[in-house]
Amino acid sequence: MKKKSILLLTLVLIIAVILNCVAFIGFDISGFKYGGIFDENKGIRKGIDLAGGSVITFQPSKQSPTDAEMDIVEAIFNARLTNAGYTEARISRGNEGQITVEIPSVTDTDEAASLLGSTAKLTFRDADGNVVLDGAADIKDAEYKYGQTSSTAAASQAYVQLTLTQDAVSKFAAATKAAAARTDGGNYISIVMDDNIISSPSVKSEINSETCIIEGNFTPETAQELANQIKSGQLPFELNVISKETIGAELGADALPTSMMAAGIGLLIIMLFMIIMYRMSGVLASIALAVYVGLISLILGLLRVNLSLSGIAGIITSLGMAVDANVIIFERMKEELKLGKTMKASVEAGFNKAFSAILDSNITTIISCIVLYLSGIGTIRGFAVTLGLGVAVSMFTAIVITKFLLKQLVNLNIKNRKLFCA
Repeated sequence: MKKKSILLLTLVLIIAVILNCVAFIGFDISGFKYGGIFDENKGIRKGIDLAGGSVITFQPSKQSPTDAEMDIVEAIFNARLTNAGYTEARISRGNEGQITVEIPSVTDTDEAASLLGSTAKLTFRDADGNVVLDGAADIKDAEYKYGQTSSTAAASQAYVQLTLTQDAVSKFAAATKAAAARTDGGNYISIVMDDNIISSPSVKSEINSETCIIEGNFTPETAQELANQIKSGQLPFELNVISKETIGAELGADALPTSMMAAGIGLLIIMLFMIIMYRMSGVLASIALAVYVGLISLILGLLRVNLSLSGIAGIITSLGMAVDANVIIFERMKEELKLGKTMKASVEAGFNKAFSAILDSNITTIISCIVLYLSGIGTIRGFAVTLGLGVAVSMFTAIVITKFLLKQLVNLNIKNRKLFCA
């Protein structure tokens, strides 16, 4: 039993080292090459504050466009930037409808301008991919509404009302009749913008009128966003590029290395604190933290997350929550040991009593991250993404890895309780 536990403890330590080497240095296995978290082609995308990027300003061809029209333009830009993976891009408006977009880590301004400035192509397609309606030719309008969708509806709700052209009514009637009759799960019509599906409402019956509604679990914000996206298929004006330039890192080329060094120093201080306060338990918690660093770095790199200083702050915050979980667990263990329980019983009781508090705090943090991501922009979204991922990984390492390591340590039958956290 002792040999097995020593072997398992050693194995986890080796895994922690390998994870960090893979995350930061990369690997090349069977032709699949990953250059590490800072690989420019497959690693993280740096925010504009860390790596610079492209700044492009557009001017509408129409004089004095309305706020509603500019909302549509912004919705298109947001959708295209998100689909391209540039979640940290920043959009700002100026006078006379000017709109400026800052895209991090993109130095080809022509490519960026082409991505954003081309006319949006909106289509309605059936489950087989056949185009049912063309957004520019067949859709008159799309409006956000709030109220009862029918006389039998139990309560008011947010929905989107479509207005079709006269020629589109018959085409849509035929398509919805065919979709409603399907029994293979294809009873829906997808709304597709630039070959990306933005919504797939189900069809219950034939729709043979100039107006129809799209209902579902919409909030006022999501219903308005969908209405704007649908209207983007018929932009009333073109966008002309009036300036485009590349800029350097706002915070300097040394900002990222300096931030990572600070994070590394902070991690070492945390590990030292845990070891001093909780002895062998602190050593195991430090190994679990090393596993956390390797896992979160690998995930961020493989997902190509946009990382700015706010994103780094999110990672460090989640690291603090991982340590906080370990502190709660170890303090519960100390209480059980003072009651005279065995180490094995104390470990089990400590985890059981701490679990609900750890779970509740992490779940509420993840909910906050979801709200920040849905309602925020730019660096706020970056913070939400890194914090949310970090909390999920830290909860796994704090509860699963630390518990596993402590159980192996208990199996060594060490008699001196002062070597633990008592």
